[in-house]
Amino acid sequence: MLSCIKNAIRIKSGVLACFLVWLPNSHAALTISSTRVVFDSDKRNVSLRVLNPSSKPFAVQTWVNTIADDQTTAVPFIASPPLFRLNANKEQQVQINGLPQSLPKDRESLFYFNIQEIPQLESRETNQLNIALRTRIKMFWRPTELTASPLDSLKSLQWSIQSTDGKPHLIVNNPSPFHVSFIRIELSANGQTFSLKDTTMAHPLDTQTYELDGFKPTPGMQVTFSVINDYGAITEPMTLPVALDL
Repeated sequence: MLSCIKNAIRIKSGVLACFLVWLPNSHAALTISSTRVVFDSDKRNVSLRVLNPSSKPFAVQTWVNTIADDQTTAVPFIASPPLFRLNANKEQQVQINGLPQSLPKDRESLFYFNIQEIPQLESRETNQLNIALRTRIKMFWRPTELTASPLDSLKSLQWSIQSTDGKPHLIVNNPSPFHVSFIRIELSANGQTFSLKDTTMAHPLDTQTYELDGFKPTPGMQVTFSVINDYGAITEPMTLPVALDL
């Protein structure tokens, strides 16, 4: 069983095959005590709990990687324990340890914490499909040099609508050193509103572009948005003006 963990799937039906399957978090049996991790640079490690509220035991693998979601890019963090058994209705504390690194001190760095669950094979069942599910949450490494508040920095976001290849796009410039995880972005003008389906996160000291299919920009627009804070909660909506640079 354990030899198949890195490949994520075990099928016993006369033929044994191992391969990787990723499914949304809502289908996973295991849960994590938080929806995101903030790793302050003056800390050596952070801890969180992995819980198994189901009636079955699981083998669990944990690791940290980058947005590339590969196993080859080196990261200055290691999860411990990296592999363990979690029985039904039990929990396990997982510690993310920092390693020597040279990450930028003028902004946050983004990583991802992963847990992968592999159901234990029931010996009395001869034909069964065991699917390994993965939960992946954001982990922000935050330098202590950043003294501003992530929420206060939302006021510094600069919004505009610009034309690219003849099509309007909403641009947000994030001059702050923090990542901004949007959960809602809505444009309004002259009593009309337009909700964006794409709410991709804005990276620090960078710009993020959103397509505006089916929306006709007009002067006097405003944008109303909500974000996810450090604790996984949704902030109160904030409204800012939108410049029209067509």
